[in-house]
Amino acid sequence: MSEVMLPPPAAGTVDLLIVAAEHSGDEHAGRMLRELLADRPELKVCALGGARLQTAGAQLLRDLTAQSDLGIAVIAKIFYYRALIDAIVDWIGRHRPKAVCLVDSSALNLRIARGLFERGYSAKVGGPTKTLYYISPQIWASRAGRRFEMAKHLDGLAAIFPFEPAVYADTSLPVEFVGHPFVAPDYVAPVAYDPAGPVLLLPGSRRGAVARIFPALLDGFKAWSGGREAVVLHPGDEIEAVLRAAHPPTGVTLRRTGEGAPAAASAVLTSSGTMSLHCALAGIPGAIAYRTDLLTYWIGRSLVKVPYLGISNLLLKEPMYPEYLQGAATPAALASELKACVTDRARIVRTAEQAARLRGLLGGRNHGTAAGWLAGNLF
Repeated sequence: MSEVMLPPPAAGTVDLLIVAAEHSGDEHAGRMLRELLADRPELKVCALGGARLQTAGAQLLRDLTAQSDLGIAVIAKIFYYRALIDAIVDWIGRHRPKAVCLVDSSALNLRIARGLFERGYSAKVGGPTKTLYYISPQIWASRAGRRFEMAKHLDGLAAIFPFEPAVYADTSLPVEFVGHPFVAPDYVAPVAYDPAGPVLLLPGSRRGAVARIFPALLDGFKAWSGGREAVVLHPGDEIEAVLRAAHPPTGVTLRRTGEGAPAAASAVLTSSGTMSLHCALAGIPGAIAYRTDLLTYWIGRSLVKVPYLGISNLLLKEPMYPEYLQGAATPAALASELKACVTDRARIVRTAEQAARLRGLLGGRNHGTAAGWLAGNLF
């Protein structure tokens, strides 16, 4: 097993350790930490995360976002991740922070929580360190039984969807809804609605999924005779190579997510991931298309117990974005959706109304903040 070395706290002691293994978690945790330190600048904070946490004021022990390939990819690097988990648990046991805040990335972070519990470092078993979790795993969609182990190992959880506290109601775990980071006042979304803008094609950020979904989105766009160009947002070079292998035609521009001004669009064809929520909050009319291999699809159907794939549809309890799964994602069906998104005035108005409802559900004023929740568990 390869050894993972983590430096000690530069200040000699540490109050809080934050673990955020992916770019999105680093971004959301960075915002939370910035707000926390604005009120409590004396706190000593270390992090395993990325540039956002470092900029917010944490001592970055290791950049985990440079290799954010969790999920199935953990299997391929199982020995590295075992060593990383052991190193993090050892570090916490040695330096005894008041709390560790684990952000998203359940494949890694729930194992860290279990390690702290089993080694006796967790406050749950009389140890010095509270184990906190920000951004719940989607136990409401699959593997719901994880909530009982989470209740055993965690001291508290901050949820970003308003229905999530009820999901844990039959456990002893304290769960607080703290609002969604996408509706934070200082959050800059990567997309915006422009009725005269191009079409967005959003196939996702994972290589295998993009290879299956992008050709369907491209065929739908090409079958539509709307006379507009298309913009494809992607997270980086690896995914861009997959996109170019599909030979997008003239009039289809590839653009890295987050570069420059928000991508303004009149309609969107999207996978069911995070970007679909961005588009929904922006009020961009659209539809979801999803394709995977048959085995994964049927296994997913047996495990996922929700009526929709898109989170905006789940929150609204209605199809803001019609969903076309597997063979239903035909060029004709997706072209028809694009036409309606651009020309159907009732559809455009309804999408704007649904976006406003969605922002109200995820924001509003009837909840605390992630920083407030974290401070409450530290003091």
